[in-house]
Amino acid sequence: MVWKRGRAGRRGGPSRRGRAWLLALLVVLPIAAAAVVAVAFPSVAATTCPGCYGLERLASGIYAESGLPSSRRRQVLSAVEEAERRVRAFFGGRQTSPRILACLSDRCYRRIGGGGERGVAVLNRAVMLSPAGVDPVIASHEMSHVELHARLEPGGVEVPQWFDEGLAVLVSGDPRYLAPETAADRCLVSSDAPLPVTLDAWLRAADADRRAYAEAACRVSRWVTANGGPHAVLDLVRRLNAGETFGAVTRM
Repeated sequence: MVWKRGRAGRRGGPSRRGRAWLLALLVVLPIAAAAVVAVAFPSVAATTCPGCYGLERLASGIYAESGLPSSRRRQVLSAVEEAERRVRAFFGGRQTSPRILACLSDRCYRRIGGGGERGVAVLNRAVMLSPAGVDPVIASHEMSHVELHARLEPGGVEVPQWFDEGLAVLVSGDPRYLAPETAADRCLVSSDAPLPVTLDAWLRAADADRRAYAEAACRVSRWVTANGGPHAVLDLVRRLNAGETFGAVTRM
């Protein structure tokens, strides 16, 4: 998703159409105006200029707060490498390489605009990881959002919010919301009740009951299994890009 917030990811921020121009503003606006954007949207500014926020480059596209001991630098690199592997394995490759900003202290994460979430995907271009989010599960959860939305045609048919979240849980293999991969049925919480379709509805539901993630993951996991595996998601994307509706494709 373009902008993601959550302890396993609660979302928030400007509307989708209202966000695309923010990154461009940092490039074309005069210095004073760009500074205003940086204050109002520090996450956007930090992902555009990590060094301006005290982050240093660890590898291509990977930044972490400066001064980390070698063991913590290896932790960041290892988490990102495994997260990339999970996304690549599920989607049969990667079409995206989001910039990664990792903080190992709360002060660093607040400085780049983070809140109480573990991780956040920003503008489908970058992923920010909090001290509690520097692990493969959270990193791959956020990368899944970026990968899915990069594959969907801009302005085309979108997936419901619950599907986006459930898929991210499935890609990441989050043990809080799914049984192990070896289980015949990975569902931990099953429900036939309607799941939140919009961003705002999802935020309210997930804040009220963290089982929303498990319910969404259960539904997506069962659908993927019933339709032959991860390639069903790729087929879903193809058909949505061709103009079919989500309900017609999934029959959910």
